[in-house]
Amino acid sequence: MQVVKFMEQNKFIFRCFASGSSGNCYYLGTPHQGILIDAGISARSIQKYLREMNLDFCNIMGVLVTHDHADHIRAVGTLGERVHLPIYSTHLIHEGIDRNYGVQEKLRTSRRYFDKGQEWELCGMRINTFGINHDSTECVGYVIDFCGQRFMIATDCGETNDDLAAYIRTANHIVIEANHDEELLLNGPYPTYLKQRILSPRGHQSNVTCAELLCNNFHDGLRNIFLCHLSKENNDPSLAYNTVVEQLLDKQGVMAGADYFIRTLDRITPSPVYCLSDVNLNY
Repeated sequence: MQVVKFMEQNKFIFRCFASGSSGNCYYLGTPHQGILIDAGISARSIQKYLREMNLDFCNIMGVLVTHDHADHIRAVGTLGERVHLPIYSTHLIHEGIDRNYGVQEKLRTSRRYFDKGQEWELCGMRINTFGINHDSTECVGYVIDFCGQRFMIATDCGETNDDLAAYIRTANHIVIEANHDEELLLNGPYPTYLKQRILSPRGHQSNVTCAELLCNNFHDGLRNIFLCHLSKENNDPSLAYNTVVEQLLDKQGVMAGADYFIRTLDRITPSPVYCLSDVNLNY
């Protein structure tokens, strides 16, 4: 996987600004314009990380929201009503955003709606969504097609469903949750009710569950895997990485760095800018 050092305009790029319970935000697009997926960190931090890429809010065509938990929507009010970025999500998720105490400035003119499973276009990208089992008002994953490449993101995954598995089988680039190691969680400091919530069918995906899901649906076209939303208390990046890599080698016979690339995304430190592919831009 290429790390972009010089921002050529004919690249399909991805960067994680933050991924975890402290906040989530991702950039996807070209070095010229793109979209944000979630906005769970401050607008000031988002702008700082964009400027490191020679971008600013004027280069962002919209914010796609996965669900209404505070670590995914903390800045949507500011981005929507002060920066005037369109905020896209389902009717149910927007209702949840309205009720969330973490969004101090409520969305009025900036909200945009789509129906789950409805295909639509933004910034030259074809966007579709599917449901994810998580204990929010509603939670969606995004499937984004751009210049022959398919990108999929599924954060905060509970129990696996058929749509999630099916989209993995068609995606070239995947951002997927590997939240916790089950043994660390069960023996860790969390209270019982929180452990039960995380382990529930509408909770979070473990390293082992993530590895099994990827093993069962791996295909030759899958090039990049990014493990997201790692727990600070109940996981370790090397543990999550090794769990997935070892299972893929054992069950599929594929080797990281040769047959595919894999990275763990940091909770609070922005990632490098990753080049997913070269593209021919016509917009």
